[in-house]
Amino acid sequence: MGERRYEGLVVQITGAASGFGRLAAQRFGEEGALLALSDLDGDQLSEVAAQLQTKGHRVFFEQVDVTSQLQVSGHIKAVLEEYGQLDIAINNAGRVHALVPLPSLDLETFEHMMAVNARSVFLGLKYQIPPMIQQGKGVILNVSSVAGLVGAGYLSAYAASKHAVVGLTRSAADEVASKGIRINALCPAFSQTPMLGQIAEQLADRHGLTEDEAALRLATRIPMKRTILPEEVVDAMLWICSPGNSAMTGQTIAVDGGLTTI
Repeated sequence: MGERRYEGLVVQITGAASGFGRLAAQRFGEEGALLALSDLDGDQLSEVAAQLQTKGHRVFFEQVDVTSQLQVSGHIKAVLEEYGQLDIAINNAGRVHALVPLPSLDLETFEHMMAVNARSVFLGLKYQIPPMIQQGKGVILNVSSVAGLVGAGYLSAYAASKHAVVGLTRSAADEVASKGIRINALCPAFSQTPMLGQIAEQLADRHGLTEDEAALRLATRIPMKRTILPEEVVDAMLWICSPGNSAMTGQTIAVDGGLTTI
């Protein structure tokens, strides 16, 4: 049996039906966490929850639109009613938009990116922090992106929303550090998730490449010359949120193969 760093701790994860969120639910569950999962895709979330439950994990799950204040506040309330505590929250839900030059980007797309990627984190923090203050402890991890640390041509709205996540993280961390709450942001580079597939498909169409060639082109932008494995990102989540990592707060941790060094 592996480590059980999260035995009995309630871990809330948004965007848990796929990608990083799905893998994180599995890994935190394996380390003893009591899971509280949400996603907009209710059917896929139900499948994920059922798989976790068959492995003996305790799972509370709800279909939630993370851009809705009413639904986010209601979900946090329901988690507290289910478990009586909220120890760790991972604001992971997010989306990317089509590759497009900024002058051609429509306002609706910009506002949608800000809602799904930034407003969702704001609402999460707004309702996760008070019960943690009451408990006198807690950890929040916001999933940003390497695009929240550097520019991202043709993905300007996505980059703006992820920069907003970094700003929210640092500001909230400053407010609650003295109250026993740690808040950090994780900034992955291109990783092997459905989101990378969307970007590679668009890049392939734009330049007349196969999707494999487009993915390779993305990888060559990274000094390590490879994309990041989802397992590497989730390993970072487990470390950042770990009770043994008690002094880290207000940080933006890049898992990017060296991309932000250039």
